[in-house]
Amino acid sequence: MTQKYNIYLDDVRTPTANEWVVVRSYDEFVAKINELGFDNIEHISLDHDLGETAMAEYYNGIKNYKLDYNNIKEKTGLDCAKWLIDEFYNVHPEYLDMDRGSKKRTTPYFPFPHVYVHSANPIGAANIMGYINNFLKNEAQPQDCVRVQIEHTVEPNQYGM
Repeated sequence: MTQKYNIYLDDVRTPTANEWVVVRSYDEFVAKINELGFDNIEHISLDHDLGETAMAEYYNGIKNYKLDYNNIKEKTGLDCAKWLIDEFYNVHPEYLDMDRGSKKRTTPYFPFPHVYVHSANPIGAANIMGYINNFLKNEAQPQDCVRVQIEHTVEPNQYGM
């Protein structure tokens, strides 16, 4: 049996449980999934804000419960979610041509990791969950991307966190 991995994306938090492979940025996220193999990833937990401009937008720039992604210079957890779905279709192009009934029959095994969101940014978290759950709905799968709390420690960084 092939080993399955759990990926934890966060620029400052480190989960206390050892079952997570920690990555700190979009580039590390992409590289680690490519290294381990898409189909070898069982769970992914995403943070949204992966740098100073994303955090500044959340704390200072929110208008009408929306983030202005034009103000965010680094890639976010939402960018990781978008890449993950694109990569799914690169690895499993057969899903592009399957009809909805065939997709429904792939349950309980659907070759996509279980994705969770642990971001402290509620708007960014909702954006990621909405994106992943819309994808899952379109693939006739349960919409199970939810916000979770994973016990962690926080490393001090340049943002004062």
